[in-house]
Amino acid sequence: MQQKVILTCAVTGGDDTVPKFSSVPFKPDQIADEAIAACAAGAAIAHIHVRDPETGKPSMGLDLYREVVQRIRESGSPVIINLTTGPGARFIPSSSEANTAAPGSNLRTPEERVRHILALKPEICSLDMGSLNFGKGALINVPSHIEAIAAEIRRAGVLPELEIFDTGHLAFSLDMIKRGIIDRNAIFQLVMGVPWGAPAVTEALSAMKSLLPQDSTWAAFGIGRSEFPMVAQAYLLGGHVRVGLEDNLYIEKGVLAPDNASLVKKARTILEMLGATLATPDEARQILGIGQVKSDTDRSAEPVN
Repeated sequence: MQQKVILTCAVTGGDDTVPKFSSVPFKPDQIADEAIAACAAGAAIAHIHVRDPETGKPSMGLDLYREVVQRIRESGSPVIINLTTGPGARFIPSSSEANTAAPGSNLRTPEERVRHILALKPEICSLDMGSLNFGKGALINVPSHIEAIAAEIRRAGVLPELEIFDTGHLAFSLDMIKRGIIDRNAIFQLVMGVPWGAPAVTEALSAMKSLLPQDSTWAAFGIGRSEFPMVAQAYLLGGHVRVGLEDNLYIEKGVLAPDNASLVKKARTILEMLGATLATPDEARQILGIGQVKSDTDRSAEPVN
């Protein structure tokens, strides 16, 4: 019988969606509250980006990450915190000057991209495993930078979630595991439907799943209208799942989702109709091998600098 299914909620993301969609949380208290509410609705993990609380634009501010994490920990919610290391890879080339970044680029060093992980030590953090054409530019994740970020994640004692946008990213992940740079218990997160990565179709997901090590822990999610179909497909192929306003803004065709919890509840309904049982946060910790939830005393003693 398939083990319980871990549901992750990606609560805000890093795209410039705030000016257009009022449901996307962007202030630290809003992001924390959405993560807590998603957990109450059935999500075991909250995947977190931060945003400028004045403009809603994507941010990498350590103080913002710290406030979100502290608010969640102090709330008593058992949700597993999963912080992103994705920001800092966006490159839009100038069309008039060679080797020049155009406005909208945000390239940062590996050290800058991982400093909040070392400071706050979440239980999980994401790690993008390759480059990808994205929007008007590209997400640039070269091997040396991925390896440097992976080394710092390991130093922090944090479980990496490997973001796999295409089969080449998966091949590089397996190579890094073989070389001992990434631990074998890392989570594989198969990202489906991002232009121009792996398409959100059954054939692509099945092919990528077939390339994973037999004993690996993996999940998958779809972007936009493919979000809920990929919930079903990932479960039926033996994986864990993800939803959230980072990935999709609609609860059904033409109807905006009011919050992240509504997306979690719909995913839960789909999964339970298929016979699945959602893992609680502590059950997810056992599945992932990251121990039991810390007590409030333990949490308050954690360093934040």
